[in-house]
Amino acid sequence: MILNHTYRLYPDNQQAQLLNEWLETLRVSYNYALRELKDWIASRKCPMDRCSLESEYIMSADYPFPSYHQQQNNLPKAKKEFPRLKSVPSQVLQTNIRRLHDAWDFFRERGYGFPRFKKVGQMKSMLFPQFKTNPVTGWHIQLPKLGKVEINLHRPIPDGFVVRQVRVVKKAMGWFAVITLYSDLEIPDPSPHGHAIGVDVGLLSYLATSDGFVEPGRKFFKTEQRRLKVLQRRLAKKKKRSKNYEKARKKVELQHNHIALKRKDYQYKLAHKLCDMADTIFVEDIDFRIMAKGFLGKQTIDAGFGQFRSILKLVGKKRGVFVGEVDCRGTSQTCPNCRITVRKELSERIHSCPECKYEVDRDIASAQEICNRGIETYPGTLEKQEIGSQVEVSGAMCLDNWRRGAMPNREVGKPTA
Repeated sequence: MILNHTYRLYPDNQQAQLLNEWLETLRVSYNYALRELKDWIASRKCPMDRCSLESEYIMSADYPFPSYHQQQNNLPKAKKEFPRLKSVPSQVLQTNIRRLHDAWDFFRERGYGFPRFKKVGQMKSMLFPQFKTNPVTGWHIQLPKLGKVEINLHRPIPDGFVVRQVRVVKKAMGWFAVITLYSDLEIPDPSPHGHAIGVDVGLLSYLATSDGFVEPGRKFFKTEQRRLKVLQRRLAKKKKRSKNYEKARKKVELQHNHIALKRKDYQYKLAHKLCDMADTIFVEDIDFRIMAKGFLGKQTIDAGFGQFRSILKLVGKKRGVFVGEVDCRGTSQTCPNCRITVRKELSERIHSCPECKYEVDRDIASAQEICNRGIETYPGTLEKQEIGSQVEVSGAMCLDNWRRGAMPNREVGKPTA
């Protein structure tokens, strides 16, 4: 079992200066290794019958490809030629080269996204891959060539876990340590069981469940955009690379970090809230990158639905709640009661079935259809829920009232009395 815990670091001025120097050295070594890679590729992409229009290095045919192992073995020679490399821990330099070749392998797999050179300030993290002993002692963490750094251990390391690696990250608000914890304990993945709900996400309401719970829409970026505009306008008037420019740039970065952390905190709390409602959760397998290219792209990116789905899966695995994906096609155009197709425009917010006369909010109907598909996709101990006209009595008892009266408050999203 592997866990990642993030803690705040408080290095002193000398340690912070050393960390900044290390990041700059890692950036230079990363760009140097990438330059070797690009030169080797450029020397072999020219056709045999004609020369390229750009000047390129001529390398012999037997010159080997600058692989990870070759560039890693060249680090001791590079330290003699460039003494600044000696100040950085050797394993940190090796993992920096590993980062480049991971990006190169990823590019070869998907066919796009060639690694780019990093500009000044773009290297934000460094990885310490292994430790002989536990580096966390009390309220300090021991890092190679850096010494003891004060750390805010707001939650203790669980018993039975050992520190596998530590990644030091630089953000506008300060320094952070992402500690990777490892244990031989194996926890099986949760399987569909107990009470199941479907979750439909949207922009008008952030999400709706099949039990009738509706979470209001949240606009994280829009509420903070006014302050961000002011900061960006001030940054545009500063002279580039000046001290005032750097101060203004840090304020803009700090505002972006504030928006991102505000969104992530809300999504974690909402994920725990959904796990309190049910034992099995079904969501749609939507590619939200395609949604972000539409006319509501800004609002879609602001909502961060893809990040929320990943957080929901992570929280569900920790709490023993099964989170599964179902087919997203036509969930809002299908009646969850009689399963016929009911075409609706985007402006129509009420689902009204002409066949079975079932009426409910559009988002709730979509969530109920997601729940139906999830029960069909993941057969197990789940029982198909009765909805719609099956529980109506002369039209006087609607679905929402029946569900809220038949289920405890925990399952419909209300706070426990």
